[in-house]
Parts: sequence; C-alpha cells; structure tokens
Amino acid sequence: MPQVVSIQFQPVTKLYYFDPGPLTDLLPGEWVIVETARGRELAQVVIPAKEVDAKEVEGSLKRVLRRASKYDRDQKVYWAQQAKAAEGYCQQKANEHGLDMKVVRCTYSYNGERLTVEFVAEHRVDFRALVRDLARHFSTRIEMRQIGVRDQAKLIGGFGRCGRTLCCASFLREFHSVSIRMAKNQNIPLSSSDISGVCGRLMCSLAYENDMYTAARKKLPKVGQKVMTPDGPGTVRYLNVLLGKVTVHLEKGMQKEFDAPDLSLIGHPERVFSMPE
Repeated sequence: MPQVVSIQFQPVTKLYYFDPGPLTDLLPGEWVIVETARGRELAQVVIPAKEVDAKEVEGSLKRVLRRASKYDRDQKVYWAQQAKAAEGYCQQKANEHGLDMKVVRCTYSYNGERLTVEFVAEHRVDFRALVRDLARHFSTRIEMRQIGVRDQAKLIGGFGRCGRTLCCASFLREFHSVSIRMAKNQNIPLSSSDISGVCGRLMCSLAYENDMYTAARKKLPKVGQKVMTPDGPGTVRYLNVLLGKVTVHLEKGMQKEFDAPDLSLIGHPERVFSMPE
C-alpha cells in the first residue's frame, strides 16, 4: 500500500495526498515545499504519513520535496501582504476594461512567481486584455480563476443565522451536495430566508441531519396515508419526526396527535410503526 501525507494549501481547504518520500516523520502543522502541476508550492501538513489503499490514490503521487525553511515562510508572509494590496488594482483595471466581475481575492505563490486572481461573475468573462495589463504591471505570471458564490463566502467568511462562524470558513473542507428535498425531509419551512445561507444558496447545514431524518421517517407512516388509531381510522396530516408523533385527521372530523406505536396502516394491519431512535 502506498504511503501518503495529507496536505493543505490554504486553511480549511481540500486535502491532497503527497508522497512523503524519506520525510516520513513529518508532523501536523509543519510547512513543506511540494511539487505540483503549477510548479513548486508551499503547503502545510495536516495528517502525518500513513498507508492507504491504492484505490484511494488517483493518478501518480506528487512528491514532498523538502521541509520549508524560515526564508520560505518569510517569503510567504511578504507576498501575502503584497497580494492584499494588489486586489484594489486588479478591480480598478477590470472596471477600466468594462468587465462585469468582482475581484474576491488575490494570492501570490509563496515565492512571488505567480499571482492568482479569484473573482465572481454572472457570466463568462473574456479577461485576456486584463491579464496582459496585470502581467505588465506586476511582472509575474497571472492566473485568473472564476469562483462561485459559495466559494466567495468561504473566502470572505462571516457569521451564519445561528450566530456562529460560517461552516465553510471554519471546518468544511469541501462543499457537499445540498437539495431542497433535504429541507422538506426535515419539515423546514421552504421560504428562502429560512433555508438559504449568506451566499444565497441552500445552507450546507441542511445535509448534517438529513440521514438521521431519513432513517427516522422510515419508521413512521407517510403524510396522506390511511391509518388506524385508538380513536378510529384517519388520514396522516403531519409528522413530528424527532418525537415520533403523528397528527391524524380522524373520520370523526377532529384532528389529534398520536404516538407512532399506537398506529397501524389500514389495509396492512401487520404494518405497525415505532418511535425513531
């Protein structure tokens, strides 16, 4: 089995496998120089060397070249300061070229050989003329990267409706698929203000408890099903999934809440229900 070390290039971002080579004693938090498709990069160790199944490795592993020196780390700090100052200039030049785009962040490689400009735009942007201007001004290689609004929220940070730091900026390394069905599954009101994050997209947190709700719903009747209750037959109107309670509209004309174990499915008396664990 191949031996790998897990590395991140920015805080709270995707982890990548690298071949540690002889540096099997690397510890979490250490800075290293690695070989990538875009050249040499400064990165940080998150998970020390370990063996993984070969199926987990896609393609050939890039190498960890060496431990980063103090000079490497000082360069990173210097160029990070320069990148902050570059954001305003990049936005100014984009406006001069009439480009409908918003510069979110500029990032230099640790040695200043490349400047990456991350931006958001509603449509595809022809930035070739802009790149030429930026390359002349900064005297370095320019890389433009169009990102989505969720990526923008992750980069900028902020606070969610819960009052805590955004999940994407604090611990989510990758975005997961989130659908409106998850909100329906959890009986969350479908108004935009209730299920949307600061990015305007569905909240990532909708996925956190979805599996639990899905498993719990399997033990309960479905809304609209005919059930037999201690007070006679009726139709399921509402489910309280967490408490395992079912609101039933009885044929007598009244509506009443029952515990799931007190109900059975009409036409299938052997189909009884239980409380979610």
